[in-house]
Amino acid sequence: MIQRIQSIFLLLSSTAGFGLLALPFATTNEVVASSVLFSDSNYSVNDNMGLLVLFALAGGLALVSIFLYNNRSLQMKICRLAIIADVIGLVLAIILLWQDGESISDVVIDDGGGAYLPFGFLLFAILALRFIRKDENLVKSMDRLR
Repeated sequence: MIQRIQSIFLLLSSTAGFGLLALPFATTNEVVASSVLFSDSNYSVNDNMGLLVLFALAGGLALVSIFLYNNRSLQMKICRLAIIADVIGLVLAIILLWQDGESISDVVIDDGGGAYLPFGFLLFAILALRFIRKDENLVKSMDRLR
């Protein structure tokens, strides 16, 4: 299980997915009362229930996928679902920031560590998917030799 490289990549992607629950996407120097996202000067996944569900689902699916090493086709499907959940969450986060950014154009917004974690999740999940597919092709080629 852990000796396979895709398990390491899945663990890293799961860590990135769950890391979003703790790190903000963006911060401001001051509290913006007119803003929905920056009312506490931090924009994180806790500001929107959809973001919270999508990124927790992506991290959870990546974690569950580690333990499905016996069933590579199911592992690939779950990894793809985790990637889809992360991409949808990333697009939703950008849309929410864009919509809220129009109302607070005079405030400086600094990016937080959480702004980069969805991209790290994607990178590690795609690498894991690649190595799972490589293992599946290797097993299929060995079955043809028998």
